[in-house]
Amino acid sequence: MLEIKNLNTGYDKKQVLFEVNIIAEKNKITAIIGPNGSGKSTLLKAVCGAIPSWAGEINFNGSKLNGNEPPENLKLGISFCPQGNRVFDELSVKENLEIGGYILKKKKARERIEEVLEIFPVLKERLKQDAGTLSGGEQQMLAVACALIPKPKLLLLDEPSLGLAPNLVKDIFEKFVELNKKLGIAILIVEQKVNDVLKISDRVYSLKLGRVVFDGVSTELMGNKEKLKEIFL
Repeated sequence: MLEIKNLNTGYDKKQVLFEVNIIAEKNKITAIIGPNGSGKSTLLKAVCGAIPSWAGEINFNGSKLNGNEPPENLKLGISFCPQGNRVFDELSVKENLEIGGYILKKKKARERIEEVLEIFPVLKERLKQDAGTLSGGEQQMLAVACALIPKPKLLLLDEPSLGLAPNLVKDIFEKFVELNKKLGIAILIVEQKVNDVLKISDRVYSLKLGRVVFDGVSTELMGNKEKLKEIFL
C-alpha cells in the first residue's frame, strides 16, 4: 500500500532522514520505533505531505506522493493524527468532528460522523462538550475520530500514547486493532511505548539517527531485551 524508497528529507538545511526504505502493507499495522530524535515523526510528516521529500520516492497505491500537499494526500486516503492530542479546545466535540470532515460534502460528513461515533460511543455522549474539558484519553479518541471522518485507507499515528495512563494506553491500542481488523484500515504508528506497540503491530521498523537499523516482524523483538537495547542505545 505504502512504499518509501531511499527517502531523504529534513528541515531547512538540516537533514534528518537518510536513504529510508519502508513498506506499510494493506490491512496491516506497521510500527516505527527508535530513540528520541531518530526521525520518526519526520517520516510521518513526509508521508502526509507536511514537509517535502528531498530525494527518493513515496508511493501510495500506485500514486507518487512527492510534491503533494496534505489535502491532496487526504483525498487519496491518507489521514494523519499528529502528536499531542491535537483537538480544538474551545470548540465542541461535534464541531471538532465537523472540521475532520471538511473535505466532504455536508451530507456525507454527517453520515461519516455517525459512523465514527459508533466506534467511539463515549464521544457520542459528549457532543456538546468543549473538547478542552475532555480527559486526556477522550481527547486522544477525538483526535483519532477526526482523522477517521474522511474514511482513510491509511492512518498515520504519531505517539498516540503520549501523556496517557497505562490503562488508557491499553484501551486506545485495542481500538487501533479494532480499526485495523474490522474496518481494514492500514496503520503506520510511531510509538515510544515499545512493548505495547509490538503486541498490536505486524511489522516493525526501527530508526536511529535517521536511518533504518531494524526491519522485521514484531514478534522478533518481543521479549528480546538485548536487541531492543542495541536498537535504542
